[in-house]
Amino acid sequence: MSVRIDIAGLRPERVAVVPSPLAELGMALHALAEPGHHPGLQAWVTGVTARLDPHLADRMCEADFLWRTTFSDLFMPFAGVPGRTTLPGASIAEDLDLLDKLTDEQFVDAALEFTCALPYCSQGPSVLSDGALHRRALELAASRGPRQVRFAERLLADPPRIRAWFRQFVEDCEEAFFADTWSRLRHQLAADARHKTDLLRRKGLPEALTAVSPAVTLDEAGARITVDKLGTGHSATEEGGLLLVPTSLGWPHLSVLHRYGWQPALHYPVGSPELASPPSVEQLALRMTALSHPVRMRLCRHLARSAYTTSELAQVHGMTAPEISRHLSVLKKAGLVTTRRRGRYVLHQLDVTVVARLGSDFLEGILR
Repeated sequence: MSVRIDIAGLRPERVAVVPSPLAELGMALHALAEPGHHPGLQAWVTGVTARLDPHLADRMCEADFLWRTTFSDLFMPFAGVPGRTTLPGASIAEDLDLLDKLTDEQFVDAALEFTCALPYCSQGPSVLSDGALHRRALELAASRGPRQVRFAERLLADPPRIRAWFRQFVEDCEEAFFADTWSRLRHQLAADARHKTDLLRRKGLPEALTAVSPAVTLDEAGARITVDKLGTGHSATEEGGLLLVPTSLGWPHLSVLHRYGWQPALHYPVGSPELASPPSVEQLALRMTALSHPVRMRLCRHLARSAYTTSELAQVHGMTAPEISRHLSVLKKAGLVTTRRRGRYVLHQLDVTVVARLGSDFLEGILR
């Protein structure tokens, strides 16, 4: 399993290493929503949360599924601008101006990614004009809870309204906490971008990709990039470019933007903080046994990002609900999965804090 990017014919000058303040804000929101994914950021998360205005904190909950369960492509709008060669802006305002260049169809498709209703790697009909797709998106939002339903309904009924909401929300986050964070992080990100750009010029793309992550490789023909992930996907640069976007807040996530028609982008972490001590030998043996099955590893990848019902997991993995239930039972017995009820839905989710204690290699593997 991997994500592949076809770069045949890509000119060297079309490869750019550029930080994005909007992408980093998206990662900041994710860290605030899922601190268990980022044990090295606990002090930062605690500090921001303590001084956060309660009204803004409430607004963060309105659409946190855009950064909690998925990293929405709305935070990397430069990749969707026609021509597929646009670079990130130097400020939040510039990145938001690029977001305004996306069509309503692009905006809605990116915002509805959390429902998994729309094709990602291939061309498909617009949810704004396809009635069946419209209904399916709302059905899948319903399985995620009432907030997602309300958001999806407003988005599909009035995209400009949600676009205005999103822009104002980003601007308020910048004023409340991100401007200070970005002023400290941008120097590290700029230094990393200069280093990777120098590698590109002196030693070529293979060396630069190796420096991005050992999980990123280039084939011998120099025509295909492979990113080792538990998920699958494909993209191509075609006549456009390739973006390498560093993040200081993103470890252990190595994200690949491979949406159809968008410029491919690797959103890679700079630095890797240490994790907490491992559990007892008895606990470790039980948990490693539970994780020894490849199906359960794939389940962990989904459950680390969001809560899912048994039927959803069965559909995604092409298995029956009883088969999924048996694997979930093993994970729950090992204390790796928690279960809660929301109305008529029973939702399962990975306890990332527990998994983090198993070691950074496994955590990085399922969150990559």
